[in-house]
Amino acid sequence: MPIQKLRAFCTFAVVAASIVLVACNKEESVVQATVLTEVDVSNPISAVVDIWDEYTGRFEAVNFVEIKARVSGYLDEIKFEDGQNVKAGDILFVIDQRPFEIELQSAQSKLDITEKEYKRGIELKTNNSISQEEFDRRASEYQLAKAAYAKAKLDLEFTEVKSPIDGVVSRDLVNIGNLVTGGASGSTLLTTVVSVDPIHFYFDAGERDLLKYLRLAQSDTRKSSRTYPNEVKVRLQDETNFSHFGVMDFVDNRVDNSTGTIQGRAIFENKDGFILPGLFGRISLIETKNTKVILVPDAIIGTEQSRKYITVIDGNNKVGRKYVTVGKLHTQVLRIIESGITAEDKIIVNGFVRTRPGATVSPNIVDISKQYDI
Repeated sequence: MPIQKLRAFCTFAVVAASIVLVACNKEESVVQATVLTEVDVSNPISAVVDIWDEYTGRFEAVNFVEIKARVSGYLDEIKFEDGQNVKAGDILFVIDQRPFEIELQSAQSKLDITEKEYKRGIELKTNNSISQEEFDRRASEYQLAKAAYAKAKLDLEFTEVKSPIDGVVSRDLVNIGNLVTGGASGSTLLTTVVSVDPIHFYFDAGERDLLKYLRLAQSDTRKSSRTYPNEVKVRLQDETNFSHFGVMDFVDNRVDNSTGTIQGRAIFENKDGFILPGLFGRISLIETKNTKVILVPDAIIGTEQSRKYITVIDGNNKVGRKYVTVGKLHTQVLRIIESGITAEDKIIVNGFVRTRPGATVSPNIVDISKQYDI
């Protein structure tokens, strides 16, 4: 074949191939343009649930006692092991009793003498053989001796320092042989005892929550925790579920001026003594029961500046946004929606990040109410 014809043929082949390639690209673009984004669509969950409020607080002992001596003396015995359980009336410490035994014997001797003189005085007074003044003196000395004896006996009892409550004792803060100071002031702290069952939980609620509870009580929707043991549940810091159950038993009588909060208290059983005073926890307090709500997965709620929205589709499968007022988390993944959508709306629960408002999508209908334990 001549060179010119060969060049012409090659040029024709190149042009023909370009035309075919352009035609294929156009056809592929048309096909791609008709492919719609697939998304999972569901109605929101409509449910009747109990609504709870959550607060952080701390456990405290129902009873806490500082064990101090009532009389002074040298510590003679320690009759407990550090950290052991004790009962009310158990002897914890013994102060040297010898000086108090001597004092009691002396008081007993004086009491015996004055008692005899007083009884003799009664006989003499009957026979008018003693003056009224002498009789009154003997009666007074007898009464003073009785009081001195009672005090000496009581001081001897106080040498045995006992636990006034059931609970767990701390360590001994004073060793044997040390001088212990007793009395109403400046007395020596020997140890402490805390009760463990039941146990209190204290927490603070804000003024807005307080007003909410007052309004609910005013409308008979929820009873006040001042007069009714509303349900509560608590989880510890290493727990994910609220597994400890109790009731409210106290609400303070005023709002703190410096913090704008009011203190509440709940009480829990603690038979195994697992929960210790001082532990932090998270408390959940019943707000309302059997409340009809709309729930959606928290992960599908978007944010536009300060507004929250949920991506939805209309009857023509076009993507849109509905701005909502969000409530509290009902579970770890479901959030209450207070307003903005209804149970009939179709919300995109999967694939919404690949969509844009106004676009048409291919919906795959699912039922998210079957995916979550409400």
